Amino acid sequence: MQYDRLTTGLAVVLGGLTVVLTVVGLVESPAVLVLASTFGVATYFVYYHASGRMADRVYRRVEQQARVDGGRQRRTGAGPRKEWEPPRDGASARQAGGGARARQTGGSRRQRGQRRKRRKRRERRTRAPSASNEISATEAYSRLGLDPGADQSSVKAAYRQKVKEVHPDTDSGDEQSFKRVKEAYERLND
Repeated sequence: MQYDRLTTGLAVVLGGLTVVLTVVGLVESPAVLVLASTFGVATYFVYYHASGRMADRVYRRVEQQARVDGGRQRRTGAGPRKEWEPPRDGASARQAGGGARARQTGGSRRQRGQRRKRRKRRERRTRAPSASNEISATEAYSRLGLDPGADQSSVKAAYRQKVKEVHPDTDSGDEQSFKRVKEAYERLND
């Protein structure tokens, strides 16, 4: 099987339903056989997809169409991709797909977020503060419409309120005002 266990499990469940409905249709009512045949068709297509034969067939058709079109102008952008080779079994599919990709990206979403936060903190510390880049805490409080020394919860609430007013996607907002509010919030969160 080329894809994950979920697709295979779905094919097994549909196959089981097909068998049960066929038996019920033969014993009770032939009308149930219509329903059984519908589940049978669904089972076939899910298994066909899970086995990887569907992807192989689609790829072969794309290559064949590209050969037929030859040098003519194609109506679609589809064509042969020499570097792609479909995996033959589930293990190689996982190695080529999800498993290797998860290792390359470096762990879970939470771990990546924590690393990103640490990197941003390091960048802020290494940046030399200059008069043009950094604003004072008093200026940051005034941009958010707060008294100096306000607690973190009121800073966060004021920031959210201001962002709703000045966000570029709103009718009255503009990008420059949004950046100023964001800069003030970042200054007070350091």
